[in-house]
Amino acid sequence: MDAFTVRVNAAAFDAGQEIARLSADPGIGAVVSFVGVVRRHGDGDDVAALELEHYPGMTEKSLAAIVAEARERWPLTAALIHHRVGRLALGEPIVLVVTASAHRAAAFAACEFLMDYLKTRAPFWKKEIGADGHSRWVEAKASDEGAAGRWQ
Repeated sequence: MDAFTVRVNAAAFDAGQEIARLSADPGIGAVVSFVGVVRRHGDGDDVAALELEHYPGMTEKSLAAIVAEARERWPLTAALIHHRVGRLALGEPIVLVVTASAHRAAAFAACEFLMDYLKTRAPFWKKEIGADGHSRWVEAKASDEGAAGRWQ
């Protein structure tokens, strides 16, 4: 399997298995991971589920470009972005980002960069589903743009 992987699908992921796979190279000194989870409080405070949509092909290409940019900035040995789409219940994992490098500083920075850019540059459409079944589209957030702006 490729050391630099992007997946977008409805399938659940096993973070431990993915981290173990990316840690197999004996040159790796640090592995950093992030798991995003559906939480109760989003734009509203009664979220029961999320529905995530994407444009197949375009989204994967966008994520691959973000990974390529991370590789230009830091000496990464491996990276993974697995983003789920479809309907996800409260508490389910949405996204997994894993980075591996010889040194922790690069692995930490690259993991944060991937998440910050994923939130602002990857074409996903997210809808919050309330406990009573109502829904609302999630708007882009200035705080996400601010976080991504620090990498410019």
